[in-house]
Amino acid sequence: MRDRLPLTFIMITLIIDAMGIGLVLPVMPDLIEQVSGGTLAEAALWGGILSTSFAVMQFLCGPMLGSLSDRFGRRPVLLLSLLVMSLDYLVIALAGSIWVLLAGRIVGGIAASTQSTATAYVADISTPAQKAARFGMVGASFGVGFVLGPLIGGVLAEYGTRAPFYMASALAALNLCFGYFILPETVTDRIRRPFSWKRANPLGALLDLGRMDGVTRLVLMFFLYQVAFFVYPAIWVYFAKARFGWDPRMVGISLAAFGIALAIVQGWLIRYILRWLGDRGTVIYGLIFNSVAFIALAFVSSGTVALILTPMAALGAVVTPALQGLMSRAIPDNAQGGLQGLLTSAGALAMIISPLMMTQVFWLATADSTPFYLPGAPFLLSMLLLVACAAVFLTRGRPRVLATRRRGPP
Repeated sequence: MRDRLPLTFIMITLIIDAMGIGLVLPVMPDLIEQVSGGTLAEAALWGGILSTSFAVMQFLCGPMLGSLSDRFGRRPVLLLSLLVMSLDYLVIALAGSIWVLLAGRIVGGIAASTQSTATAYVADISTPAQKAARFGMVGASFGVGFVLGPLIGGVLAEYGTRAPFYMASALAALNLCFGYFILPETVTDRIRRPFSWKRANPLGALLDLGRMDGVTRLVLMFFLYQVAFFVYPAIWVYFAKARFGWDPRMVGISLAAFGIALAIVQGWLIRYILRWLGDRGTVIYGLIFNSVAFIALAFVSSGTVALILTPMAALGAVVTPALQGLMSRAIPDNAQGGLQGLLTSAGALAMIISPLMMTQVFWLATADSTPFYLPGAPFLLSMLLLVACAAVFLTRGRPRVLATRRRGPP
């Protein structure tokens, strides 16, 4: 019970983080048109700017919030971020200009970087053997938010373009109140680490943690895997329309099926896979399974088969938590926030790069002038990235992790 309520708070926080993005998607085009007075095409352009600014701030600020939590504690960083998030959604709901929206998404990107602190909190309250499975619960929380966000946002859109933002603000505020009463601090003087600006940026965090055994290699693999896996949100809607002629309803059903399967795999099934295969075996299994799934999706021609393959593809989504478990066990307790901040930055950078790469490949493979029409070409690129992941993972053999939790110098 001592861990259950704090863990519940962390999972709700991460669900709200994921929901906050999908919740506003159904109304964002109309809201941008309202505040800018432009056309739908111009709204799409501004939508890209808003999304990129959000991801860039996550990339830049993930290590900073993680390092701040190593110094001042997880509790104040998490609660303050929720307060800022709640106020930020309220400001966006009241926005009357595109510049207020842009400022809101920039601030929101900073506040959403708290996922690094939330994941570090999970590491703090977990034994080495529990870490990978609980990191899977972190991924499951994002899967749940991924499903609920667009669904609730679409329902709330019936009450106006501002309604989803009011809901997101209220959810963050309610979770803030919940956390205030039940969340204990896990950073004690024994593991507290002084804040350093050298570590509070992605490059500095990588150099600091890179001195520890195998971490740089695993971070690189984590980044490549994220770029490959983001092929789903990057091109799925375009791929499904080009290959199967699906309408938005069918696309939504397929994405919901994937999100539900992802939550089941990372929240429940992964603990059994880890028990059978171990962290290293789980990584290898995930890479092989995902590679097969990407090849199948690249060439599938039946919409029915694709709808079956979509949730099955989530069965390979065990690589990220297994990698997080390996890295978390290889570093000192007082560097957990820094590690999770670095991984937040790596994920945010992948979110910036992957859509650019995947949509360009999709365009090249479906343009009128292409000699070989293949809407599934981005999945082949993702498969090649997984081959690169395997090469990075296996190059130097088994990564060394600590059998017991190591204490590092302050």
